[in-house]
Amino acid sequence: MAKVLIMASDGYEQSELFVPLEKLKDAGHQVDIAAPETGDIKAWDKDDWGKSVTANKAISDVSAGDYDALVLPGGVINPDTLRTDKTAVALIRSFAEAGKPVAAICHAPWLLAEAGLARGRRLTSYDSIRTDMKNAGADVVDEKVVVDRGVITSRNPDDLDAFVGAIKEALG
Repeated sequence: MAKVLIMASDGYEQSELFVPLEKLKDAGHQVDIAAPETGDIKAWDKDDWGKSVTANKAISDVSAGDYDALVLPGGVINPDTLRTDKTAVALIRSFAEAGKPVAAICHAPWLLAEAGLARGRRLTSYDSIRTDMKNAGADVVDEKVVVDRGVITSRNPDDLDAFVGAIKEALG
């Protein structure tokens, strides 16, 4: 059983948090959710606010040493908020430096760019941020899931099965 951390804030894409959460738990893994503060964070679901989930950890209180992998759901609001949070960006970088899988879907690769993890990596993302990823030095492709040196990326909610499959494979 692995310990997985999902990091998000208000405005995460609902399916991109709940599908990995449920599938990883069903596979027997322990999953915690970290946000800037503990408590409920609200999803964005297509064109309006969606379900809430409870973040049982504050980002400032977790360490890469406590987990086996990090999952970053997308949505537009969530990664745009977190990429200005120095503690969140440092946590992402610490997972990568420890050689632990970092999985980012949709707009969450913005966080990889902010943490300096895009440069020189092959990755994918939501189509509207691909220029941002190229400008951050990534080799951007249009594929369901891309794995490059511990970083797992996918494009959108349609790719969730492949995304979660790659996370499970990385966890062994």
